[in-house]
Order: sequence, then C-alpha cells, then structure tokens
Amino acid sequence: MELNITAYSEYIKKAAEILPKGAFLTTKNGDKTNTMTIGWGTFGFQWGMPTAEVMVRESRFSKELLDSSMEFTLTFPYDNGMKDALSYCGQKSGRDCDKISDLELSIVPAKEILTPVIACKGLVMECTVVAKTEMQNKLTDTLVLDKWYKNGDLHTIYYAKVEACYELD
Repeated sequence: MELNITAYSEYIKKAAEILPKGAFLTTKNGDKTNTMTIGWGTFGFQWGMPTAEVMVRESRFSKELLDSSMEFTLTFPYDNGMKDALSYCGQKSGRDCDKISDLELSIVPAKEILTPVIACKGLVMECTVVAKTEMQNKLTDTLVLDKWYKNGDLHTIYYAKVEACYELD
C-alpha cells in the first residue's frame, strides 16, 4: 500500500508535538514482543521516501529485537490516559518482565508489517529499517556526551521507511 504523502505530512506534525511526552516503540522477533518509551526522534523525507528516525540505547532489550527483525511500530497516544504505561515502559526492561502483559496493554496487528501496534487512541507509524548508525564518542560533540552519555550508553540511530501511518480510535 502506497503511503499518502499529504496525509503523512500532517501526521508528522502531530507526531512531533506528541513525541516529547512519550511514544511507544514496539518491536517483535519470533514470539517475543516488547515495547519501550521514546521521547526523541525525527520524521521527514529521505532517499525519496517518508522516514522516521529513532534512537535506541545499546543496553536496551528492544535493540536486540530490533536488530533481529529490522522493523518497529510507533504509537503516539493522543491523551494522557497512557501516561502511567509510558512511564513504566521507560523504566522497566523487557529482559526482566513482559511489559505488555504486566500493564494489560492491548495490541493489534499492524497493516503492513509483522510487529503489532499498541492499541490506544493515537497515531501509528509502521516502519522498516533501511539504515542504522551507531554513535561514536569520537564523532560526537562533548557537549552532547557530557549531558546525555555520562555512563557511555550510546544510541544506535535507526532510519526507517514509514510503510503505513494512520490513526486508531
């Protein structure tokens, strides 16, 4: 299914507004599905396609799943009803618990990829990774390193094609 670029342009405005409050990044590999909270990312157009760029720290369990599946979904809740779930998913590791089960989150199948979507009133992006870059100390300004990476747990930046973008009720 071809993504409507005009609609995507409107969706990225909503996503950019919601993202600082938190969004779910969901990954799946085999029978294991995990979600985590993100608060950083960018959306736009690169390489002739609609894209989403997300950052996942090297230490995160989601990174293992993402590196295996090379796809993810993003869910941007429209209201504060998911605030506690976003907080929990930002503090707990999928290595130690099943966050989706613990929180009794509902998931629904994605339209274009295998990774499911967190079901809530909000915006959804289904993404397939087309490139990734691992941050390096020597290539990162000390202002950024000193503020965000004192413990050395750098991010990998995933560049993804947005395969589908839509709203859930």
